[in-house]
Amino acid sequence: MREDERIFGNAGGSSFPGAFDRREFLKIMGGGIIILFTASGTLWPQRRGREYPEDFNAYLRIGEDGRVSCLSGKIEMGQGIHTSLAQMLAEELDVSLDAVDMIMGDTAVCVWDAGTFGSRSTKYFGPPLRRAAAEARAVLLQLASERLKTPGETLLTKDGAVYVKKNPEKRVTYAELAQGKKITRHLEQKPPIKHHSKHTISGKATDRLDARAKVTGEAGFTGDIRLPGMLHAKILRPPAHGAKLLHVDTSEAKKIKGVHVIHDDGIIAVLHEHPDVAEQARGKIKAAFEEPEYRVDNDTIFDHLIASAPEGRVVTEAGNLEEGEALAAQKFEAEYRNHYVAHAPTETHTAVAEITGQKATVWASTQAPFRAQAEISRVLGFPEKNVRVITPFVGCGFGGKNQGYQIVEAARLARLCGQPVQVAWSRKEEFFYDTFRPAAVIRIRSGMDGSNRIVFWDCCNYFAGSRSSRPFYNIPHQRVLEKGGWYGGGTGSAHPFGVGAWRGPGSNTNVFAIESQIDIMAESAATDPLSFRMMNLTDERMKRVLNAAADKFGHPFEKAPGGKGRGIACTDYLGTYLATMAEVSVDGKTGAVRVERVVCAQDTGEVINPEGVRMQIEGCIIMGLGYCFTEEIHFKGGKILDANFDTYEIPRFSWLPKIETVLINNPGMPPQGCGEPAITAMGAVIANAVYDAIGARLFVLPMTPPRITALL
Repeated sequence: MREDERIFGNAGGSSFPGAFDRREFLKIMGGGIIILFTASGTLWPQRRGREYPEDFNAYLRIGEDGRVSCLSGKIEMGQGIHTSLAQMLAEELDVSLDAVDMIMGDTAVCVWDAGTFGSRSTKYFGPPLRRAAAEARAVLLQLASERLKTPGETLLTKDGAVYVKKNPEKRVTYAELAQGKKITRHLEQKPPIKHHSKHTISGKATDRLDARAKVTGEAGFTGDIRLPGMLHAKILRPPAHGAKLLHVDTSEAKKIKGVHVIHDDGIIAVLHEHPDVAEQARGKIKAAFEEPEYRVDNDTIFDHLIASAPEGRVVTEAGNLEEGEALAAQKFEAEYRNHYVAHAPTETHTAVAEITGQKATVWASTQAPFRAQAEISRVLGFPEKNVRVITPFVGCGFGGKNQGYQIVEAARLARLCGQPVQVAWSRKEEFFYDTFRPAAVIRIRSGMDGSNRIVFWDCCNYFAGSRSSRPFYNIPHQRVLEKGGWYGGGTGSAHPFGVGAWRGPGSNTNVFAIESQIDIMAESAATDPLSFRMMNLTDERMKRVLNAAADKFGHPFEKAPGGKGRGIACTDYLGTYLATMAEVSVDGKTGAVRVERVVCAQDTGEVINPEGVRMQIEGCIIMGLGYCFTEEIHFKGGKILDANFDTYEIPRFSWLPKIETVLINNPGMPPQGCGEPAITAMGAVIANAVYDAIGARLFVLPMTPPRITALL
């Protein structure tokens, strides 16, 4: 039986990054350009460090059939790096894109990686991948020169082969050079990567390589996996975070034929070969819990956060605030708030664990397979080299799959029952155990002089996180304080449950506050919001992005509120610059907002796949509509009141505006991230557009109809 058939059975597809059988695995270790293992069997003894290895073998291998495997610790969860990383490798190695196979997130063969988050895959993994491919190509040229007995300067590479420039028939393929050899040759002087002007694959709009598999259903996700003898686990959950189990009776569940009941060190689970029977058995368990006192809810959370905030740390500081205030002809003070927001991924947290002796193999829906490997090793007491984590395609993450609670559950249960176990959270469990984007408060004091120049900026950030909190405007006197980050929660925390990274962590809240404050000042300056921004910018790159967005937008801005429903917001997100402009209409009776059009101009440095960047911008804009208008976790203390999409509403197709993107190719700058930046401006651009339409400003996200009608 083939390994993919053993894993997936008849339950789903078999196409996913790293879907290769045992024979393929052995080929990676023993044929062509191979990975070099240490005597201990571990991959890269220094992989616990934060630097990628120098050996090009860690990133790629050339098989006997000429196909090239790209080995990446990054994972594909919809952001498109399955394609863009393949483009970067194919470009530098001079092979066709069709010849590249992506193997991602497999701890047994891939380069160690801290995790996939922060729009950092192309930005941080891309450069070493390019350098590795460039060196591999140079080594292949040396080998070909020796094989063909031809000087290296007379040779060229194309489509996975080396040939003589003046005699193309005289050639040797990469497969022929690598077959049966362990390539250990390296170059002391590393070759440069290609200049962008010579690119033929990188920089070209390319359809996603995983698109067909995902559209047809061939693509395999963790929930599709079916192993021989596998059991589905359903776990008893508490009614609220912080609840304590008083007593439990599992006798009725044990009466169901074929059900295994496990009660071990805090975990109570029922397992069965069919998930619906396991679900039925869990429903037979009788349990009583003591729930904690509900001290906070949606109405009181912000006062609670401010009262609970730790001492602040200075994020950035320049000049002297007292001097700045003395220069100010006008001063402004405002407070901005956002509620808790869920990740609500398409695929809930899922894991499958199989344990044989002292070795564990785990298939996991995770953004951090190597972190999961370390945690499984700790929990099971296995050496890390005996734990293999394989990451199939991941159905969205948005920062919520950095932790591996379900992975540990599956591994523990597999060891306890002696059979493979799948743990797939229900939507209710997803909402309960998800780490939410934290509720947060931003307080800003600012001022401008008689010439409408911003002269001071004093910002205090409560629990949003510091990302994108540094003003990029020309402000001589400024200070930003951070009081509490975007992670934590639970006992001893200001948050009654876990909070963590959410697509563009910190930035959504900070940009909402900063760019709303800028619009308030622009109105007081009796000028339009675009001119006011330009007047207070010295960053030419940001000016270029704003002008590009304005040119595409095609409508002049007026002093707000102009009744036109037009808004602006811009930001610097970890080196990616963007400017977003929007048009909205507001129903004065119901408070309903319709976003008619959004234009986003983005400078993300060198663009690897223009089509992929556009997809990410569009996805960010669509997802951003949710946190603008409806997404808010309802709770009482540790009790989560939202269990599904009937009460927690995410964007619908009927909401979608006309979306236009402007890609500013900046090839002189290395590629930056594009999976998160565009979402960060949505709260501000919509709030500013709504104010322009109705003359009422929203200081709280989401901007629900009741909150809008209350202002009207």
